[in-house]
Amino acid sequence: MTSQAKKKLQTFPNPSLKRDYQIHIEMPEFTCLCPLTGQPDFATMILDYIPDQSCIELKSLKTYIWSYRNEGAFHEAVTNQIADDLIAALTPRYLKLTAKFYVRGGLFTNVIVEYRQAQWLPQPSINLEQFSPANPTVD
Repeated sequence: MTSQAKKKLQTFPNPSLKRDYQIHIEMPEFTCLCPLTGQPDFATMILDYIPDQSCIELKSLKTYIWSYRNEGAFHEAVTNQIADDLIAALTPRYLKLTAKFYVRGGLFTNVIVEYRQAQWLPQPSINLEQFSPANPTVD
């Protein structure tokens, strides 16, 4: 294997500082170990963020995520740790990390962490459906 698991997250300059835009990344192969039983826990991690000065470099994110595969961690703790590390590396305008852990003992666990810069407000949503051909005039 040419890549090794690393806890180092790398970034690159945001190429479009003037606007808010969302980056959506799905990581369906997250694994860590249950700290009580040692059995593997599997999850899909979903990262949505609006960058400020920097964006995450994807290969470093991949190797960072791999670094958890042999570590024991509760779902809540590992999700918050990953979010904290991403926030520290990126200082994004907004970040949401959703960890969707697969069934174990009949239970699914979803852990959702959100962060936003203190002064940042999202742009208002635009509903383009109101301008559809079925409704060509809007009052």
